[in-house]
Amino acid sequence: MVHELADYEREPESCLLTAEQLHAALFGPAPALFGHVAEVDGAVVGCALWFLNFSTWQGVHGIYLEDLYVRPEHRGHGLGRALLAELAAICAERGYARLEWSVLDWNAPSIGFYRSIGAVGMDEWTTFRLTGAPLAELGREAGV
Repeated sequence: MVHELADYEREPESCLLTAEQLHAALFGPAPALFGHVAEVDGAVVGCALWFLNFSTWQGVHGIYLEDLYVRPEHRGHGLGRALLAELAAICAERGYARLEWSVLDWNAPSIGFYRSIGAVGMDEWTTFRLTGAPLAELGREAGV
Protein backbone atom coordinates (compact mmCIF):
# COMPACT_ATOMS: atom_id res chain seq x y z
CA MET A 1 0.00 0.00 0.00
CA VAL A 2 2.94 2.35 0.50
CA HIS A 3 3.69 1.95 -3.19
CA GLU A 4 0.03 2.65 -4.01
CA LEU A 5 0.29 5.84 -1.96
CA ALA A 6 3.43 6.84 -3.88
CA ASP A 7 1.49 6.37 -7.13
CA TYR A 8 -1.35 8.51 -5.76
CA GLU A 9 1.14 11.20 -4.73
CA ARG A 10 2.60 11.17 -8.26
CA GLU A 11 6.04 9.88 -7.23
CA PRO A 12 6.09 6.11 -7.76
CA GLU A 13 9.78 6.17 -8.70
CA SER A 14 10.66 7.65 -5.30
CA CYS A 15 9.25 4.75 -3.28
CA LEU A 16 12.04 2.21 -2.76
CA LEU A 17 10.56 0.45 0.28
CA THR A 18 10.67 -3.35 0.23
CA ALA A 19 8.41 -5.70 2.15
CA GLU A 20 11.48 -6.87 4.08
CA GLN A 21 12.37 -3.31 5.13
CA LEU A 22 8.84 -2.59 6.28
CA HIS A 23 8.67 -5.84 8.22
CA ALA A 24 12.01 -5.11 9.94
CA ALA A 25 10.95 -1.56 10.81
CA LEU A 26 7.64 -2.72 12.31
CA PHE A 27 8.65 -6.01 13.91
CA GLY A 28 12.42 -5.84 14.47
CA PRO A 29 14.06 -6.00 17.90
CA ALA A 30 13.62 -2.26 18.61
CA PRO A 31 10.79 -0.98 16.40
CA ALA A 32 10.59 2.76 15.90
CA LEU A 33 7.76 2.55 13.35
CA PHE A 34 4.24 1.51 14.27
CA GLY A 35 1.24 0.69 12.16
CA HIS A 36 -2.47 0.08 12.10
CA VAL A 37 -4.54 -1.40 9.32
CA ALA A 38 -8.16 -1.11 8.24
CA GLU A 39 -9.83 -4.32 7.10
CA VAL A 40 -12.98 -5.06 5.15
CA ASP A 41 -14.12 -8.67 5.04
CA GLY A 42 -10.68 -9.81 6.23
CA ALA A 43 -8.78 -7.91 3.54
CA VAL A 44 -6.43 -5.05 4.44
CA VAL A 45 -7.66 -1.97 2.59
CA GLY A 46 -6.00 0.86 4.52
CA CYS A 47 -3.06 1.63 6.74
CA ALA A 48 -1.56 4.22 9.03
CA LEU A 49 2.21 4.18 9.65
CA TRP A 50 3.54 6.40 12.41
CA PHE A 51 6.37 7.11 14.82
CA LEU A 52 6.89 9.19 17.94
CA ASN A 53 7.98 12.79 17.91
CA PHE A 54 8.54 15.09 20.87
CA SER A 55 7.35 18.57 21.79
CA THR A 56 10.12 20.34 23.67
CA TRP A 57 7.68 23.14 24.49
CA GLN A 58 5.13 20.83 26.08
CA GLY A 59 7.62 18.26 27.32
CA VAL A 60 5.78 15.21 26.01
CA HIS A 61 5.71 12.96 22.97
CA GLY A 62 3.32 13.10 20.06
CA ILE A 63 2.60 10.99 17.02
CA TYR A 64 3.86 11.82 13.56
CA LEU A 65 1.72 10.11 10.95
CA GLU A 66 4.06 9.22 8.09
CA ASP A 67 1.49 7.55 5.86
CA LEU A 68 -2.29 7.30 5.85
CA TYR A 69 -3.76 5.41 2.93
CA VAL A 70 -7.09 3.85 2.09
CA ARG A 71 -7.53 2.10 -1.24
CA PRO A 72 -9.68 4.22 -3.59
CA GLU A 73 -12.61 1.79 -3.72
CA HIS A 74 -12.92 1.96 0.08
CA ARG A 75 -12.68 5.72 0.54
CA GLY A 76 -15.65 7.62 1.85
CA HIS A 77 -16.70 4.88 4.27
CA GLY A 78 -15.00 6.19 7.41
CA LEU A 79 -11.89 4.02 7.36
CA GLY A 80 -9.42 6.92 7.25
CA ARG A 81 -11.32 8.60 10.05
CA ALA A 82 -11.27 5.35 12.06
CA LEU A 83 -7.49 5.04 11.64
CA LEU A 84 -7.01 8.66 12.76
CA ALA A 85 -9.40 8.11 15.67
CA GLU A 86 -7.29 5.16 16.81
CA LEU A 87 -4.16 7.33 16.77
CA ALA A 88 -5.99 10.11 18.61
CA ALA A 89 -7.03 7.57 21.26
CA ILE A 90 -3.40 6.48 21.66
CA CYS A 91 -2.43 10.13 22.13
CA ALA A 92 -5.11 10.57 24.78
CA GLU A 93 -4.33 7.39 26.72
CA ARG A 94 -0.57 8.01 26.71
CA GLY A 95 -0.73 11.75 27.38
CA TYR A 96 0.77 12.71 24.01
CA ALA A 97 0.41 16.38 23.07
CA ARG A 98 -0.32 16.10 19.36
CA LEU A 99 -1.00 14.09 16.26
CA GLU A 100 0.50 15.64 13.16
CA TRP A 101 1.25 14.87 9.53
CA SER A 102 2.02 16.49 6.20
CA VAL A 103 -0.18 16.70 3.13
CA LEU A 104 0.69 17.78 -0.39
CA ASP A 105 -0.65 21.24 -1.27
CA TRP A 106 -2.53 19.93 -4.32
CA ASN A 107 -4.35 17.17 -2.42
CA ALA A 108 -7.64 19.02 -1.94
CA PRO A 109 -9.73 15.93 -1.05
CA SER A 110 -7.41 15.02 1.82
CA ILE A 111 -7.08 18.62 3.00
CA GLY A 112 -10.87 18.93 3.08
CA PHE A 113 -11.15 15.68 5.03
CA TYR A 114 -8.51 16.75 7.55
CA ARG A 115 -10.20 20.09 8.09
CA SER A 116 -13.55 18.34 8.57
CA ILE A 117 -12.16 16.51 11.63
CA GLY A 118 -10.73 19.71 13.12
CA ALA A 119 -7.12 19.51 11.94
CA VAL A 120 -5.44 22.82 11.11
CA GLY A 121 -2.70 23.55 8.61
CA MET A 122 0.58 24.84 9.97
CA ASP A 123 0.81 27.61 7.38
CA GLU A 124 3.59 29.45 9.19
CA TRP A 125 5.90 26.43 9.04
CA THR A 126 7.92 25.14 6.09
CA THR A 127 9.19 21.57 5.98
CA PHE A 128 12.86 21.09 5.16
CA ARG A 129 14.50 17.83 4.19
CA LEU A 130 18.15 16.84 3.90
CA THR A 131 18.77 13.69 1.87
CA GLY A 132 21.19 12.03 -0.53
CA ALA A 133 24.56 13.62 -1.23
CA PRO A 134 23.93 16.80 0.84
CA LEU A 135 23.03 14.63 3.85
CA ALA A 136 26.16 12.52 3.44
CA GLU A 137 28.33 15.60 2.94
CA LEU A 138 27.05 17.27 6.10
CA GLY A 139 27.52 14.02 8.01
CA ARG A 140 31.16 13.88 6.99
CA GLU A 141 31.69 17.17 8.83
CA ALA A 142 31.04 15.29 12.07
CA GLY A 143 33.89 12.93 11.28
CA VAL A 144 31.66 9.88 11.25
